[in-house]
Amino acid sequence: MARLNKAIGKGRAQEAGELKARGLEPALTHSRWCLLKGPPNLTVRRVARLAEAVHYNLRTVRAYLMRGEFQCFWRHVSPAWAGRFLDQWCARATRSRIEPMKDVARTLRGQRELLLNWFRAKKEFSAALDEGMNNKAKLTARKAYGFRSFTMLQVAPYHTLGELPEPEFTHEFF
Repeated sequence: MARLNKAIGKGRAQEAGELKARGLEPALTHSRWCLLKGPPNLTVRRVARLAEAVHYNLRTVRAYLMRGEFQCFWRHVSPAWAGRFLDQWCARATRSRIEPMKDVARTLRGQRELLLNWFRAKKEFSAALDEGMNNKAKLTARKAYGFRSFTMLQVAPYHTLGELPEPEFTHEFF
């Protein structure tokens, strides 16, 4: 979803510049957050701004609608149906002639099996644990700035993350 939001933002900025260069009506000004937030999170003013932008057949609006369609991907239960939906959505995104969306479609096709693994695991697992461990490792490396040897930098995550087996050393310190 983050990639889709980046694609919409990139396309909006590019298209707004094109409209301004051609001297056309600035339909996309002040519409960034209207396009990036979900419909339930929009204020009344932003809903009106979004409704105004939808009347134009702009690439950015089509990209916004495609992002809304992609939300249905997460509602599938079966990996087979989710895979079929993903393939069809990627085909539509590739045919859309919206370059940022084409890039997202290529990325999703490359990550297809990893995305479908989430459905195979019955939606019980997420990457939160991995991301949390990686964040702790990065934080520990940042705290270890100034250590005199690389070996001590390698040992620091073992102490921070707890209960991990420590590597063997040639010398004992205690």
